[in-house]
Amino acid sequence: MKHAMTVEAAVTPDVITFGESMGLLISDDRRGLEYGSELNLSFGGAESNVAIGLARLGCRSGWFGRLGNDPLGRRIYKAIRGEGVDVSRAALAEDSPTGLMLREKAFGNNSVYYYRRHSAASMMSPEDLDEAYIASANILHVTGITAALSDTSRETIFRAVELAKKHGTKISFDPNLRLKLWSPDEARDTLLALAGQADYFLPGLDELRLLYRKEHLEELVPELNKLPGVKIIKGGDRETYILENGELSSVPYFPVEQVVDSVGAGDGFCAGFLAGVHQGDDLKDAVRLGNLIGSMVIQAPGDWEGLPTREAVRGIMSGRVHVER
Repeated sequence: MKHAMTVEAAVTPDVITFGESMGLLISDDRRGLEYGSELNLSFGGAESNVAIGLARLGCRSGWFGRLGNDPLGRRIYKAIRGEGVDVSRAALAEDSPTGLMLREKAFGNNSVYYYRRHSAASMMSPEDLDEAYIASANILHVTGITAALSDTSRETIFRAVELAKKHGTKISFDPNLRLKLWSPDEARDTLLALAGQADYFLPGLDELRLLYRKEHLEELVPELNKLPGVKIIKGGDRETYILENGELSSVPYFPVEQVVDSVGAGDGFCAGFLAGVHQGDDLKDAVRLGNLIGSMVIQAPGDWEGLPTREAVRGIMSGRVHVER
């Protein structure tokens, strides 16, 4: 990609993804952004969250996108690289800034405010793609957020999917419908077109209701059966659903004692699921791993900070007792 920083030794990732990562300012003050006085600085982005989650689970992952060559962009670049994610195709652009989001929890409600118009990521174009990099991966994971950023970023995601198809790279697609970026009517054709190309379609039940204008799962299943690939439906009352070859099954959630921060649960699920798929698990075991990662993420604050390592996951699955001292 243009203006890309270089690293000393780039690996060939098993799973790659791309999209916008932004600076994140969080107000923990219950008075919210308008009346609070302190902000915590981090970053977030659905795709980089997934890449970090995969790396912590022992998968070779890669993330690319455009960041501004500014303090936020350089901070994000170094943080993602520091998590063991290959960023050799990421770019620090001189012509546009890194996007920014602010988050508050005021009066019991989480709210996010985006400052991403004309951001570096929104300037992505198909010319930024490295065909050989996409061809070398086993899985390309994309989200509908990238498609919502601009016309050129939408063209980029479709071209990336086309290249993945050309080279036999599997495609994972999470629609990640963001209603602050576009309406369901604006998003519908694009997201369903991408779903029609996916080997693994990972929607939330609430997203399907908006996209298909149907309320109940039994009404949605016939629509989903028209799509190729496997459908993994997040957001059931007590379970995640699997729809494969017309057969519907489910995997129960893991119990959670206390939800600290629900942001990032879906990205954690995707990281766990894709890690399971990559290591050869059957679909139910891969979904079970996704459910576990999602349950662990929401017990810690932040978009990606609570993503667990492979060792932590093994400890929970084996029932190993934590020794404090």
